[in-house]
Order: sequence, then structure tokens, then C-alpha cells
Amino acid sequence: MQKTVWLSYDLGVKGDYANLYRWLDNVKAMECGDSVAYFKVDIPDDESVPDFIKKELESNVAFSKTDRIYIVWTNGDGSNKGRFIVGKRKASPWQGYGEFAPDEDDL
Repeated sequence: MQKTVWLSYDLGVKGDYANLYRWLDNVKAMECGDSVAYFKVDIPDDESVPDFIKKELESNVAFSKTDRIYIVWTNGDGSNKGRFIVGKRKASPWQGYGEFAPDEDDL
């Protein structure tokens, strides 16, 4: 089944960009700003979008422990889902810039 995917990547300064870019070019991805790509891909019915994309990327790109890939995809019902498929979430750089103080329970 064809799925629409947005992919955000952060490979640091020494990342394997050449192979990531090769893979993105092969899936005919479109650039959507710094480190964001959009593409459509055929995924087997018995496989989830995150598992399929992760397997594809890991067989084509050398990742380090600090690399991060986040994808957002559309489900069959038109809703969107998102998940890190390489790496994990880190603290937001904008944390603490808001106008509201954290609740006492948040400390």
C-alpha cells in the first residue's frame, strides 16, 4: 500500500549524509526545509510504516549512536502518526522561553 511519509533527520556533522541522500533520491523525496523530506513509498500490507522505513534506512545508511530520524506518516483512515525510528527525543531548545512558569508538580 502506498503511504505518504515526512522524514526529519539529524545526523550531526559526521553523519552518513551521502548514503541518506542517495536513499532519499531513490525514493524521489522532495526537500521540505532544513533536514526534512517528503515522499511516497509502497509498503507491504503485512509491515508497519516505521518498521519498513527503518529497515530500508539501516540497510543503506551507517548510523551513529547520536543520529536521529523521525517520521510522520498517514494512516489508511487519513490520520497522521509520528515516531522516532533512529535515536530518541531530547530536550527542546525552546524550553523555558514561554511566558508561563512550570507548575509546582512539574519541578
